[in-house]
Amino acid sequence: MALFGIQCAYVTEERVKEWKSTNTARKVKVAVPAARFVFELCQTLVLGELPLTKCRVALDAANLTESAAKDGTASLLADTIAHLGQELTVPGESRNRLVELAKWLVDSGLIPARLLQERCEAEFLWEAEMIKIKAPDLKSKEVRVNTRLLYQQTKFNLLREESEGYAKLLTLLSQRGPDGLTREKAPAVIGAIKSLIGHFDLDPNRVFDIVLECFELQPENSTFLELIPLFPKTHTTHILGFKFQFYQRPDVEDPAPSGLYRLAASLIKANCIDLDSILAHMTPKDEDALQQYEEITKRRMEEANRIGKINLAAIGKDLMEEDKPGDVTIDLYAALDMESSALTERSDEILHNQKLGLLAGFLLVDDWPHAQVLFERLAPLHPVAHEQISSGLIRAIENAIAPYYSYVRPRYLSKLGSNGSIEMQSANAPELPKEVFRMLLCIGPYLHRNALLLQKVCRVLQGYYQAALADAAQPFLTSNAQSNGQIEKRHPRLLLKEATLHVEEVLGASLLPSLQLLPANPAVGLAIWDVMCLLPYEVRYRLYGEWDKEDESIPMVLAARQTAKLDTRRILKRLAKENLKQLGRMVAKIAHANPMTVLRTIVHQIEAYKDMIAPVVDAFKYLTQLEYDVLEYVVIERLAQSGRDKLKDDGLNVSDWLQSLASFWGHLCKKYPSMELRGLVQYLVNQLKRGEGIELVLLQELMQQMASVEYTENVTDDQLEALAGGEALRYQASAFGVTKNNKALMKSTNRLRDALLSKDEPKLAVPLLLLIAQQRSYVVVNAEASYIKVVSEQFDRCHGTFLQYVEFLLSAISPLAAYAQLIPSLQDLVQKYHLEVEVAFHIYRPIMRLYKQHKSSSLGWPADMTKPAAQGQGKDDSTPVSSELTLDLGPNQKSFKWSELIEVIHNLLPSKAWNSLSPELYTTFWGLTHLDVYVPRKRYEAEIAKQRITLKALEESSDNSHAAIAKRKKDKEKIQEVLDRLSSEYQKQEANVAAVHQRLVREKDGWLVGCSDSLKINMEFLQRCIFPRCVMSMMDAVYCARFVQTIHSLGTPFFNTINHIDALICKTLFPMICCCTEYEAGRLGRFLCETLKMAYHWKSSAEVYDKECGNMPGFATFYRDPNSARVTFEQYIRVHWKWNSRLSRLLIQCLESEEYMEIRNGLTILTKIASVFPVMKKSGANLERRVLKIKGDEREDLKVLATGVAAALASRKSAWLPEEEFTMGYVDLKPMTKSGPVPAATPMPTSTTEVIAKPSKETGDIEPGVAKSGTKVDPSAAAPTVTPKSENSNKGSALSAKAPAFVPSAANTTGKSHDTPSHPPSSRSFAQTSARTVTDGPSRGGQTNTGASAAKGEDAGTNSTKASNIDSEV
Repeated sequence: MALFGIQCAYVTEERVKEWKSTNTARKVKVAVPAARFVFELCQTLVLGELPLTKCRVALDAANLTESAAKDGTASLLADTIAHLGQELTVPGESRNRLVELAKWLVDSGLIPARLLQERCEAEFLWEAEMIKIKAPDLKSKEVRVNTRLLYQQTKFNLLREESEGYAKLLTLLSQRGPDGLTREKAPAVIGAIKSLIGHFDLDPNRVFDIVLECFELQPENSTFLELIPLFPKTHTTHILGFKFQFYQRPDVEDPAPSGLYRLAASLIKANCIDLDSILAHMTPKDEDALQQYEEITKRRMEEANRIGKINLAAIGKDLMEEDKPGDVTIDLYAALDMESSALTERSDEILHNQKLGLLAGFLLVDDWPHAQVLFERLAPLHPVAHEQISSGLIRAIENAIAPYYSYVRPRYLSKLGSNGSIEMQSANAPELPKEVFRMLLCIGPYLHRNALLLQKVCRVLQGYYQAALADAAQPFLTSNAQSNGQIEKRHPRLLLKEATLHVEEVLGASLLPSLQLLPANPAVGLAIWDVMCLLPYEVRYRLYGEWDKEDESIPMVLAARQTAKLDTRRILKRLAKENLKQLGRMVAKIAHANPMTVLRTIVHQIEAYKDMIAPVVDAFKYLTQLEYDVLEYVVIERLAQSGRDKLKDDGLNVSDWLQSLASFWGHLCKKYPSMELRGLVQYLVNQLKRGEGIELVLLQELMQQMASVEYTENVTDDQLEALAGGEALRYQASAFGVTKNNKALMKSTNRLRDALLSKDEPKLAVPLLLLIAQQRSYVVVNAEASYIKVVSEQFDRCHGTFLQYVEFLLSAISPLAAYAQLIPSLQDLVQKYHLEVEVAFHIYRPIMRLYKQHKSSSLGWPADMTKPAAQGQGKDDSTPVSSELTLDLGPNQKSFKWSELIEVIHNLLPSKAWNSLSPELYTTFWGLTHLDVYVPRKRYEAEIAKQRITLKALEESSDNSHAAIAKRKKDKEKIQEVLDRLSSEYQKQEANVAAVHQRLVREKDGWLVGCSDSLKINMEFLQRCIFPRCVMSMMDAVYCARFVQTIHSLGTPFFNTINHIDALICKTLFPMICCCTEYEAGRLGRFLCETLKMAYHWKSSAEVYDKECGNMPGFATFYRDPNSARVTFEQYIRVHWKWNSRLSRLLIQCLESEEYMEIRNGLTILTKIASVFPVMKKSGANLERRVLKIKGDEREDLKVLATGVAAALASRKSAWLPEEEFTMGYVDLKPMTKSGPVPAATPMPTSTTEVIAKPSKETGDIEPGVAKSGTKVDPSAAAPTVTPKSENSNKGSALSAKAPAFVPSAANTTGKSHDTPSHPPSSRSFAQTSARTVTDGPSRGGQTNTGASAAKGEDAGTNSTKASNIDSEV
């Protein structure tokens, strides 16, 4: 019958309804059987007819909850629940209600949980969550408990009962010496033990316990391990566990003895017991031990962090206590003191933590595999911090490396063995155990506790890694090892990779952290560096970064760093030149232990205080190589740190911290040759790849300090003149030369060169050069600055670095052929690396001098190499050598012919450009330098005279003492050496210029004869040659002007000099001013100054003009006919007056512009030409008035620049001439009667005597016009003609009938009407697009402004009115 089939007699439906509706039901009047009522009630609750919460109401109604019946009711309820829980036919929902009922009864206190646990089945209790063990496990445990209670024998003190048997056993096991237990006697002892157990009926477990205790007392006797298998293995764990549990009892105060730990470790090592089984008997739990350790560590970390912190609650006296004058003291043992106190605090931990004791036991018995398991398990507790564990691990490391160390130990240490005999080294190094690396990783920074072992480890790692490197360098030969039964050797590269990984791990986890806990031990630092130097700098820097971040979790390491930082700050506060030696040594002592912390603190201070650079650099002479390497990492880390602005708030100048850091690094690398530069150079290359060029200031400082290669724009005329000479003149007369006699400078230069051209690693010299050159364009194309002024400043800074770097490469890399082997070809520079043409020529120009007719020839291009004229021939009848110029760089290098170079250059420009230029002229212009066209004779003569005066003064000295005579002799030798060097250089440059001049004379007739569009020669020459090069550097600007003077003096056919100057000033100057950067404007001003000097020289007198210009093709009136009539001196005066007027208008327009860059560039141009312009009083007064107005501008930089210009104008004010005197009476200065304003962009003549050119209707050429005074210009009344010796002379004569004569005019001279503005757009491209790229892409620096619009004649309103006012003033 089912349990739920009973009909309810007492729990009726009426009573159920009543109980549901109220909380206090009526008492049942009739007596009810308690058991029956409880069963019916539980059945009703389980079926869901009555809620569980009404159970107490029903029991109250039957008077079953009263105190007298409460215990009986609880027992009845428990029996009923147990009875119902056994019913297997109970539905799932009813089963759940039964479980909930049981829980409710326990929670409400009606049934104690103990009753249900006694009477219910295990499955039901598991469902009701009244037991924590599953039912099967509970039944198994019940069986074990019953077995132990019913069948286990009660133990008694058997030693007392069977004293004779145990006494014999102790006697047998405790004997020592010859009669003791040995391996040979082990079988006999085992038999004796069995006999004693059987004869005296001894308890085997007690016998086993005695054996273990005897083994504990004789740990060195390993024979006991042969007795252990006599007993069951499971008993061993229980007996040892019982021993450990004994010391866990509260009434036992003594900790477990070390012998017990050693016993357990020996048994585990012998595989007599399992490690996990014995750990189950040990305390404390890992969670409890970790919590206690974290509390101690947190307190220690707080103490370490408080070191060096300022107490804001301190009074003034306490705050000033640290700053009192006196000797500086440093604390090198603060971290060790903190470690000692920490060990004292944690001393109880190792006494009561049995797992730590077992770890120490493993180290005592040299069981590293099991010790490693415990190290990994107890790693959160930092077990190696305990003295016992670290000592055992140090001993294990020393034993493990001993065989290998005997092979790698230095010879001066291995000469004498322990007994005084010579120690021989083995032929082959033994294998270094792999567990050594795991031990070193486990010991971590605590290797500092044995400095001798630390050095041994460094030597072992050094020998281990060097052996791996040597094996990897040898060719690997596959052997037949497997066929011979041997183990096949692994590939050396795989072994090297594994060795590298091991060495890096040990350095990062143990050696470097241990260094900062050793107080001032430079020998250890040197030993660590011997290992570090074998690794690439990338790996070293990664190790430094990990070292800096990972060890801050150890309190004593943090304390060492905080103390070092505090001591460093104290020293830096008092560091001066007077106490440099003392405090420098203190800095070194601190840095020996904590190089990262100390050097970072010093770098922070240097970034804030630039004046500290000099004393700090001097103090660094006591550092070791490891500290120098860490210093470079710190510098790169500071450079790469994000969140710091590298430019000031104005966006123009480099931040003070970056400038200070660059200056510090430059001085440091110059003074200390051990500084490695490879990492910093690679960082600069990476930054340039990302488009960041601000850090190039470091490269500038390195080149300036280490190679004395300096870049500056502020050079005087005397310095420029000296720069035009050779190396000796530059060194004697200026501050920019490099002397080859300074040994220290040569060494530092070579170090910088070697860093760029490393032998083993990729060479960064050329990539850095190309990236800097590309950065020039990147700055402009990808400019994100909101002001063009910022872009201009960044471009100038990058361009200056480029010039400085090229000069450094040329001075550091010798011979020149070595430089040529590094640099890519001209074609690759332009087309592959996308460099601008002028930049590519600046790089490639020195290589062009290596083109020679023969490899052994001493002369190369551009010197003339024609055969001398034969006897009876004329002066110009020399014949060229038949062999072509060739660039031969060596046997493994491809040779290039001069014709191939010309072909490459022909492809650099668009084809239409060659209609007005020739590749020969283009190559000559870009290939020559200032040294080829000019000799600074005055500077050479002045310096030679100066040296001779000094020499004469020494000879006339009256001091005849021995020291004075020796000093005079030495000084005379130096001066004589300088004189010889200057004289030799002077002669060589004279010869070079003469040879180049001879070549130019021979080639000049063919430069422009074949040009089909001769009208555009001057514009193309300006666009493709003059303007791109004159803004490269100051020397290039001077070169451009003197090259023009040279080809003019050569009488180059079809090159019209006067039209060149006219196009420069009247057509192209203003757009160039508008689109130049600040430094480029200065170079353009220098070029203009030299050009104006030349023009003023020709105007000085008619005799000078007739001598230098009157018979030159450059002053021909017809462009297409060099033999046409020449411009007369009178016409030249008029056009010269026009140039001055036009230049005045341009500058005034710049100064009155609203654009910042136009104003600044106008002032810069005025600064450079102030020595030659203005010349006329009226122009000077107008310019001065504009400049004085700018002096009141709110922009500070413009005010400063205007002040300098105003001073320059005022100094030459007395030399200004009236217009009548300037024009020499050749110009009618009456005012014009022409109505209407004159457009600013179209310079109109202001004199009635100026000649006007009119375009021809038939040909479009310019025909001679008529002067306003009515005077007809007669082209036939000209100077004698010049007959060229080429075949094109007849062609030129035939064209002379149609060729237009040059008539100086304010209008365009290219065939357009003078009413049409002809100014090019405001950019560096003056034809259609820029010549800076092969494909004539958009020009860099183009900008839209009012000045450029005025230059193109686009303004029709206010600009024309302003221009009219300017014209009236000028």
